Amino acid sequence: MKKLKSSLLLAVTLAFVLSPLFVTSFQGYDPAAFPVPVFEPPVQPAGWAFSIWGLIYAWLIAHAVYGLWRHPSDPRWDAPRWPLIGSLALGVSWLEVANRAPILATVQIVAMLALALWALARSPRGPQRWWRITPVALYAGWLTAASGVSAGVVLIGYGVAGAVVVTLAILALLALVALWQQSRNRQAPEYALAVVWALGGIIAANLGAYPALAGAALLAIVALVVNGIRRAPTPA
Repeated sequence: MKKLKSSLLLAVTLAFVLSPLFVTSFQGYDPAAFPVPVFEPPVQPAGWAFSIWGLIYAWLIAHAVYGLWRHPSDPRWDAPRWPLIGSLALGVSWLEVANRAPILATVQIVAMLALALWALARSPRGPQRWWRITPVALYAGWLTAASGVSAGVVLIGYGVAGAVVVTLAILALLALVALWQQSRNRQAPEYALAVVWALGGIIAANLGAYPALAGAALLAIVALVVNGIRRAPTPA
């Protein structure tokens, strides 16, 4: 059963990585999908920030291949497989859903995040961490930011509040969630690094038009860096 599960993880990972090839170009939610059209929402990082997906894709494939090859029945490797399979399986259809239904896509990406955080919590620490926990941590960290961005765009698009107010609220929530998870996963600094990368993209997107939002994102980065230093594992 464990070997079957490791094979399923590889299959789902490949489907997730290849899914963008079968979806029309996605540049964010369609502004026309909302009662209040959303053009260049300040809660969304600059385009270059999304390049992190290339690294995440490659590392998730390496994780699945190495796990199937060397540790198909190892209970430590097996522990995070079901939640990771669930998260990636939801991710296979996310782009298609996002092109059609932003609210449903937001619910879907939050579910992906919840499963990814579960997988991260169950990922074994210790030796071979680069294979076992780093890709899951990067994936969960980026999903943390992406869930906030998705929710923020939807809130702006449905006129719940203005773009600046929503973005500030999302940045505060994102910082709280990231700090909480960073504290729970002291041996997975890649989680916080992925969040910091997204926050850097938000700073870049807002430096000109909304410097206060760029400053708020910078404060979130500082909080994560300080918390990471304080909670860094003590060398053995």
